[in-house]
Parts: sequence; C-alpha cells; structure tokens
Amino acid sequence: MQTKELTLKPVTPYCGAYVENIDLAESLDDETVEALTSALAEHCVLFFRDQEMSPAQQKDLGQRFGELHLHPAWPRLVEGHPEVMEIYADENSRIIAGEDWHSDVSCDREPPLGTILYMLEVPPVGGDTLFANMYAAFDSLSDRMQRFLEGLTAVHDGEPFYRGRYDGAKEEGKVYPRSEHPVVRTHPISGRKLLFVNRIFTTRIVELEKDESDAILRMLFDHIQQPEFQCRFQWDVGSVAFWDNRCAQHHAMWDYYPNRRRGLRVTIKGDAPFYRPE
Repeated sequence: MQTKELTLKPVTPYCGAYVENIDLAESLDDETVEALTSALAEHCVLFFRDQEMSPAQQKDLGQRFGELHLHPAWPRLVEGHPEVMEIYADENSRIIAGEDWHSDVSCDREPPLGTILYMLEVPPVGGDTLFANMYAAFDSLSDRMQRFLEGLTAVHDGEPFYRGRYDGAKEEGKVYPRSEHPVVRTHPISGRKLLFVNRIFTTRIVELEKDESDAILRMLFDHIQQPEFQCRFQWDVGSVAFWDNRCAQHHAMWDYYPNRRRGLRVTIKGDAPFYRPE
C-alpha cells in the first residue's frame, strides 16, 4: 500500500494541478485516495507524469474511487477488460473522440464521477487536451443570470451524438441514454455550484420555449469556452490525466494528422446530479 502526502502544483489559477511523487500502479491506501478525491474536486483535473500501468492496474486504480462505468457506445475495448476503452486516432480515423467541449456521457441518468486516461503513444507535436472549470464558469455569471438558471433542468441526449458515429459499433436495437439534469449542479464533495450543460449532449432547457432554450444554451456554450477557465495538457508517453466529470469539461485537439495518438481510459460511475440551494 502506498501512503504519502500529496505534492500538488497548480497549472493555472482556475484549473488543473500536477501531482508529483506518486506511483499510480501501486495500491493506494484510503488516506491517499481521500486526498486525491479532495484535490480532484478542488482542481477539476489532476495530472501525473512518468507512469506505467497494465490495464488490470488501471482498473484497480479506478476502482479505488468507485465502481467502473461501461460506455454505452464506444466499440474499441481492451480484450478481457470491457471497462478499459482504447482511445485511438490516426490518419484513418473518421471520427475523433472528444473533439468538442463536453462532460463524459452526461446523458446517463447517473453521469460518470471521473475519467482516468493513460497515454501510450503521442504524436511528435499536437494532441493536447484542454480542460475547463465549471465552478468558475458559473461564478463569473451575473447574479441575475445565476438566479435565472438555478432550478432549471436540461435534456442530455446520447442518441444524436452516438448513433452512427463509431465504426464497428453494434447498433441494431440499441437505445442510447437520455436524461434530464439540473442546469446548475451542486458538487457532492465541494458543495459548490457549477454549470452542467455541454455542447455535445445538452439539447434543450425543459422550462423554456425552443428558441429561448437555443439562445440560452448558445450563450452558455460560448461562455464555458473562455480561456481564463481553462488549462491545457501536453501529453507524454506515460502521462495520466484524471478529471472530475462533475466540475470539468474537456476538449481533445485533433491537430496531429497524419500522426497517431493512443491511450487507455477507465471511467468511474457517479450519481444523479442534484441542485441544493444555499
């Protein structure tokens, strides 16, 4: 079991922190898991360098934070490890995973708590991932806009995004998740309010007319993308990013054609989003 005090180095004032002097392939004790859980809720995404893990070790790491999530659509899975997704793009890729701002599988009734991506191959240049802090996105809105959004709900629909998207996916009879979640969500660990809508999955604000909903969502999607909420992670072989899907959104850059980027990902189950007034 591995126990040591975490050494955190923030990336930007709002988003991301490097975690130093930790080996994720070793079994983490409860104290370390608790410290990482708190740091994740505060910084939205944690970065680790120079790691080496087997798929089984990566699953063990994810399971220290909760039960693992099975993706509703992704076809590239590691043989013998259905919880481990192979994230892969090269010159033959028709669709690139994560090429817009989103929170993973927010269309689920209980969207994932977090995602752990471990990079095995990187292009000579490019292939970075951007992350954005949804606490900061909410806090920067005017008081009046905050009050307007609080208590509203939005539809998150997987059907428009997943149907026909991935080569090799078996879709006959497939029903993709669709859920309604608060537009403003309370984080279960930090207790802070945050925006919980994203460009990939959020299709409608339930309480508004369609044209009103479309206008508000466009404004929020643009607002979320402001650079001051963000950090940018440059991958190396052996790098790991662990992001909190409740308070972070991310965007994978597809700027490395015709080169290849490949990694393995596990995702941790979450719970149903809720809004708690102060």
